[in-house]
Amino acid sequence: MSKIILTGDRPTGKLHVGHYAGSLRRRVELQDSGEYDKIYIMIADAQALTDNADDPEKVRQNVVEVALDYMACGLDPAKSTLFIQSQIPELCELSFYYMNLVTVSRLQRNPTVKAEIQMRNFEASIPVGFFTYPISQAADITAFQATTVPVGEDQMPMLEQTKEIVHKFNTVYGDTLTEPKILLPDNQACLRLPGIDGKAKMSKSLGNCIYLSEEADEVKKKVMSMFTDPGHLRVEDPGSLEGNTVFIYLDAFCKDEHFERYLPDYANLDELKAHYQRGGLGDVKVKKFLNHVMQETLEPIRNRRKELQKDIPYIYEVLKKGSQEAKAAAAKTLDNVRNAMKINYFADQELIQQQSEKFKN
Repeated sequence: MSKIILTGDRPTGKLHVGHYAGSLRRRVELQDSGEYDKIYIMIADAQALTDNADDPEKVRQNVVEVALDYMACGLDPAKSTLFIQSQIPELCELSFYYMNLVTVSRLQRNPTVKAEIQMRNFEASIPVGFFTYPISQAADITAFQATTVPVGEDQMPMLEQTKEIVHKFNTVYGDTLTEPKILLPDNQACLRLPGIDGKAKMSKSLGNCIYLSEEADEVKKKVMSMFTDPGHLRVEDPGSLEGNTVFIYLDAFCKDEHFERYLPDYANLDELKAHYQRGGLGDVKVKKFLNHVMQETLEPIRNRRKELQKDIPYIYEVLKKGSQEAKAAAAKTLDNVRNAMKINYFADQELIQQQSEKFKN
């Protein structure tokens, strides 16, 4: 069986380092590994419209922003298929069929849906499209027969729902859909990178993000303002690593070679942590080191993005070609689904013959 990846992001703005640590960096590694037969990277504009229906221009403008961030990070159109979700109408039809396999109560129990509803203050009035987006996501994944879905930890309930839909469909209609496996970041700190203010989740709406395309001075400003240990008031005080945003970011981005270049007093992150915990190491010094790490990580991404921005028609051409390729793949799956559900009336010659014989007699 072919090894196929499907993953993507909602175009609600420029991508930030949480996206990079949680999934983007891993996608590039998987793309370049040569282990996968096909990699589909989706810009989920239709899903973004489920809670931005009154502001479609916002979604429209952000499609190219996400595409630029993808390619700046190293996603290569020659190796991965980059496409726009709304340009694949087959996904809507698959979602419609899958809706019959999921109960309202099951959607209500989905932890990701519950958290997103609360975050967007949708408790009193939930848009139906938003409420059913786990079903839409199942359509996205199964349309391309994806075997692997690299996502952050917060998306695990969504993948479980997809597996349930696949199992139910195959049980009712026969073995048709591929059950995907979730691939989490191998670095624990990347599972959910907090915002610079220490909040549990980095969020555009909370203004606590570091964007991949931000200039160096703005990145430095944000790093130096990061939440650390509120009890670490003096340099000589012992510091805590628990919930310390600076050290969480170092866990996610720091490599041993960074110490050789920027902080040679320490061999690795473990030594830095030990010094901080026993006291005698100030937050400013640690933040300055993190700034060097982040600048080294983001500078090549920022520079590549600036080059890509010079030829926007090329970006749209990449997305157009990728969408055409994705549409062809989704159409094959939809044909299989229709056949399995016995709604392929005009192609089913056996049905036509049976009905002919029935009415002759």
